[in-house]
Amino acid sequence: MFSDKANKIFQEVIEKYHEIDDVDQPFDNPYDPQTNLIEHLLYRKCWIDTVQWHYEDIIRDPQIDPVAALKLKRKIDASNQDRTDTVEYIDSYFLEKFKDVEVKEDATINTESPAWGIDRLSILALKIYHMAEEANRKDASQEHRMACQAKLDVLLQQRVDLSTAINQLLDDIAHGRKYMKVYKQMKMYNDDELNPVLREKK
Repeated sequence: MFSDKANKIFQEVIEKYHEIDDVDQPFDNPYDPQTNLIEHLLYRKCWIDTVQWHYEDIIRDPQIDPVAALKLKRKIDASNQDRTDTVEYIDSYFLEKFKDVEVKEDATINTESPAWGIDRLSILALKIYHMAEEANRKDASQEHRMACQAKLDVLLQQRVDLSTAINQLLDDIAHGRKYMKVYKQMKMYNDDELNPVLREKK
């Protein structure tokens, strides 16, 4: 099933990142986009999410230097754009994959595209990894570990449910029971013409 592949790659990414655990470490995608396009995109998507997860930790340091914080905010903005672009590339992959499917007359549209469901699955993998760390922290109190284990149990069930929903959606699209309709995010704040502050600075 597709979600099994995605979850495996997300775990691979997160473990690889934490070998060095540095937001500035080099990125090396092991999947060739020419032969393993969807694997390449899934790996890239989760790497972006993993780095940004740690950006968000760093910027919440109450002692962070304001100049460093502003520089990091710019990195987070760029990461958000990269994340959105990659989600749209994943949806483009599915649009191409299912382009010849005969859509049934009573087919319906889903509340979100496959790639945005996959986006949530990638973030969920990070929540699971870090909640498991907290549930097993040797220097934490028993109460803390138990509370985190309870949260981890919920997250693990959520991954089962979300994985099942994504698989069902892809199967419905493949058999014409649902159809894809993808809207670009059309983010405005990074655009020199659409953000009035940037427009004035030109």
